Amino acid sequence: MDLGLKIKQLRQKHGFTQESLASLLEISSQSISKWETGLTLPDISLLPKLSEIFGITIDELFDLSIDQKLSRIENKLDLTEELKYNEFSEIESYLKVLLVSKDYKNKALYTLSYLYSHRLMADQKRIKKYASEAIKLEPSIKECQWMLGKAIRDNCWDWDMTNHNSSIEFYKEVVNENKDVSLPYFYLIDNLIADHRADEAELYLKELIRLRPEKIVMIESYKAGIALARYNEKEADEIMANLEKNHIDEDGCYFEIAQYYAKKGEFLKAIPYYEKSFETTKRRPRFIDELLSIETIYEILGDYKKQLETVDRIIECNKTEWNMTEEVELKDMEMKRLALLDKIK
Repeated sequence: MDLGLKIKQLRQKHGFTQESLASLLEISSQSISKWETGLTLPDISLLPKLSEIFGITIDELFDLSIDQKLSRIENKLDLTEELKYNEFSEIESYLKVLLVSKDYKNKALYTLSYLYSHRLMADQKRIKKYASEAIKLEPSIKECQWMLGKAIRDNCWDWDMTNHNSSIEFYKEVVNENKDVSLPYFYLIDNLIADHRADEAELYLKELIRLRPEKIVMIESYKAGIALARYNEKEADEIMANLEKNHIDEDGCYFEIAQYYAKKGEFLKAIPYYEKSFETTKRRPRFIDELLSIETIYEILGDYKKQLETVDRIIECNKTEWNMTEEVELKDMEMKRLALLDKIK
């Protein structure tokens, strides 16, 4: 339904004249008339007030379809660093209603996950801020250090806190129930290698090879990872050297070699491969994983000028290739840029 016609119907339903509605909105009655005849549209800043007056949500004001509403929710999460309590509750309630829908259940589950992840990330920023300040004031107190570690996914000495068995058991269940779906195998093998459970990783890699034999770059990278999990660095180096020699022009090869060196702490070796991966990818818009890795390496090395240059490249890619303007991801990177400028001075 046309927005102007929707406003007219709601105005009449609630017994408002054009003049009385205009008075509530502190605009002219001519503006209301232009909306209702389709000559103009309300300024976006008036939409919250209109929805309040009519006792409906902004989505209801627009008569959006479910697909449009879900798209608007995702866009809002992309553009908003933290939702207000009432916004969060409204979105949460709407998505939970969709869980009973056969057609939209999976999309609702994903969007609920995104919603809670969005809130989690906002809370993590606050935990990091306050726990860090507390630690600087009193570094001998353990509690805040535990909280900071959880917020930033820090490592710790205690194996029971850092092993990935929960994820491993989950993905084992998934692959056992979906033996012909390859994607869960990647996550399962990643976690097994991280926990040095090399024998199990090797078994599941054989299944992955059966499903996706064409994924030669990832398969060889996993073989190297399994060798490292067995503390056999020489074998792992040989696997990656052969991968570079025989498959360097295949998609993802530069990136996997870069990952290999970065995980070994051989950062200066990793950078050229990350650069080549970013340079040669045919995908547009390009993902910025390589640039994020390079930026982190320069931070580790203490080369803040190079780090700043890389941050500028990330910002430029986000703006020109992803058309970002107000996204949280872009704002966070711009804040990092300002912090680096202060550090370099």
